[in-house]
Amino acid sequence: MMSRKIYIFDTTLRDGEQAPGIHLSVKEKLEIAHQLENLNVDIIEAGFPISSASDFESVKEVSANVKSRGVAALARAVEKDIDVAGEALRGAFQPVIHTFISSSDIHLKHQFKKTRDQALEMAAKAVNRAKKYTDIIEFSAMDATRSDREFLCRLLQTAIEHGAKIINVPDTVGYAIPGEFSSLVEYIAQNVKGIEDVIISVHCHDDLGLAVANSIMAVQKGASQIECAVNGIGERAGNASLEEIVMIIDTRKKELGVYTDIKTEEIMRTSSLVRYLTGYLVPPNKAIVGKNAFIHEAGIHQDGMLKERSTYEIIKPEHIGVHSSKLVLGKHSGRHAFAKRLEELGLKLQKDDLEKAFDRFKALADKKGQINDKDLKAIVEDEIREVAEHFKLDFYQVVSGTNVKATATIGMEIEGKMRQSAACGDGPVDASFKAIDAVTGLHTQLVEYNIEAVSEGKDAIGSVRIMVISDGKEVMGSGISTDIIEASIKAYVDAMNRIMENS
Repeated sequence: MMSRKIYIFDTTLRDGEQAPGIHLSVKEKLEIAHQLENLNVDIIEAGFPISSASDFESVKEVSANVKSRGVAALARAVEKDIDVAGEALRGAFQPVIHTFISSSDIHLKHQFKKTRDQALEMAAKAVNRAKKYTDIIEFSAMDATRSDREFLCRLLQTAIEHGAKIINVPDTVGYAIPGEFSSLVEYIAQNVKGIEDVIISVHCHDDLGLAVANSIMAVQKGASQIECAVNGIGERAGNASLEEIVMIIDTRKKELGVYTDIKTEEIMRTSSLVRYLTGYLVPPNKAIVGKNAFIHEAGIHQDGMLKERSTYEIIKPEHIGVHSSKLVLGKHSGRHAFAKRLEELGLKLQKDDLEKAFDRFKALADKKGQINDKDLKAIVEDEIREVAEHFKLDFYQVVSGTNVKATATIGMEIEGKMRQSAACGDGPVDASFKAIDAVTGLHTQLVEYNIEAVSEGKDAIGSVRIMVISDGKEVMGSGISTDIIEASIKAYVDAMNRIMENS
């Protein structure tokens, strides 16, 4: 039997960015979009243009700069949404308008205040409107898994009759179990007129931990496109994980009879970039891209690995871009060695960014001595993630100890002027954050604080990721340093700058 291609529709920049606390700048979205292009996904969903000016600009810039992949924009089934999406996609190599309306009675009644007949009419008008801008229109029946099957088929058939080329079946709230979801896809394939002439797509959420399983089961019943996100990020519990979907298909392609065009060697690089730019950490036991995915500690496993690698590894780490090079860089290394090692690691920087990263490398090497590959990635990825410095840290001084009230003094440059303030707190980090609040004049609520050792050893780089709430909006900040207090201060200042950028 001939293998069938499964299209990969990546929604990292749209549904993925909707995860709480993620606010990607246009530059950051472009970085990810270019890497998704390298990964060779089929369609990049770049955003929801009507939702904000920054989303419109992001879709516009991705459309202008991605020259070999389809670019999609989300739009509700209303004229204004579709017109704005069409305008944002104007320069795209292959524009895709992704329009939607709910099909479940619970959504139609309580959220949209629409009847079934009104939903049918909206779907028809939306697809017709989208044809003004592109021939590739995807129609989604939101909350399909909790919908009446007969009405769902009528809605999908209406979209096809008016020109939709991709029909998406979303498990919007992650409610379905695999047998149930695959049965729904099979029912649609058998009962919707014209379905054989379009692509059946699936978009599964992970509320019950079944997004990947549901997606794979749907493929076995006729789906030809899977919508997923890098590292599984997205609303609530997230989306189907792109790396898991792709590697299941790659590892079991003979049994499944399907394949993708994904360049698997780019998976780890893509995962790492998304991890650092979003601030969402990858659990160490995460399938495929977790740091423990290719580490063997148990004696019996190690014995098997030494004798025959395939005894305990079903995927070669090199196949997803995991490297084990041990070239050591230190404070005496020059620009050429630094740039060469970055190139070997697949980390490409523009000249100005390279100079900034090299300066960071030299400063860190003076403190730490030897710099390993994980240190280099942290330096470079933190450089990429930087935003405009409305607040620029000039100095900090912290006093803390037994029977001493923790006190911090912070000096910052704001619009060319030096300002400083001191504050006391419950420990050096709390005191530093209060001093920063006093200098910036911003008042935030700290809701999450995470510390991670990026590399190993007593002089390891510490990475701090925080989430704060300002005016009801959640914003992430990040910072790295061999000093965890300094990393915390950098993360908080980064969050302040992102608040200013999004205000």
